[in-house]
Amino acid sequence: MPSETGRYLKFGSVTVLILLSLAYLAYTGVQDSKSYYVTIKELNGMGNEAYSKRLRVAGNVVPGSIRRSGTRVDFMLKENDLTLPVSYTGTEAPPDTFKDDSQALADGSFGRDGVFHAKGLQAKCASKYAPAPGTAPAATPTKSMSQNGGSQSPNSAAGGMAN
Repeated sequence: MPSETGRYLKFGSVTVLILLSLAYLAYTGVQDSKSYYVTIKELNGMGNEAYSKRLRVAGNVVPGSIRRSGTRVDFMLKENDLTLPVSYTGTEAPPDTFKDDSQALADGSFGRDGVFHAKGLQAKCASKYAPAPGTAPAATPTKSMSQNGGSQSPNSAAGGMAN
């Protein structure tokens, strides 16, 4: 029986080792992907803590501040009366909605040079999907294709078999 106990002990210790390894990998993965959402005002007040964390900062793009240079995009974010220079060097091109006065969310880190170095960029333009002022919503169709009265079916018109 001692050999059977030893076998269970080995199996149990290997199982515990695997579970501890998985727990460690899960913990470090969460720590690496975690980012704190802060405002520009909060970012300015963080002190040295701002340089060591992954952060997300939102604001409106200052009109005329967008400068493109290859895959790099430099611009300014504005929140109330505060501005923040941002340098985006992500792997994807900025979204189509990234324009002057659009709302943008930059994901990255704050550098000691005073520039926010973004690796991710999201933008939205709320006015893009809203109807223009003074216009009526699009009219709804009055008839569906099945309500077209005495018209022929597509199969009979094309010389196919009629139902």
